[in-house]
Amino acid sequence: MRPVLEQIKARRITLALKQHDMLLRAGISRQQYQRLESKGNPRLDTLELIAMGLKSELLLIPQEKLSAVLAVLAEDTKTSSESSQSARGESQTLADDPWQGLLGEGE
Repeated sequence: MRPVLEQIKARRITLALKQHDMLLRAGISRQQYQRLESKGNPRLDTLELIAMGLKSELLLIPQEKLSAVLAVLAEDTKTSSESSQSARGESQTLADDPWQGLLGEGE
């Protein structure tokens, strides 16, 4: 599983957002967001704002439950994205994009 900051950047890119867009979506400046992506170590309240701006949630998953959660996400993602991928001829795994299919088409 990728570190949280890599997932945040990947999610932003998946949503076709620029760092500047986080000003409007999360209420933080481009510089603050840029610093977060490059240097990391954000405060928890900043992470919560960013998650809301990316239409996401922060969760703590106990390690003993992690494989079960990933399996559920993989199955749900596989089911919801198979039809759209086959229509577009794409093939992407959960490891490539952990956000795929979670918010439906166009998100």
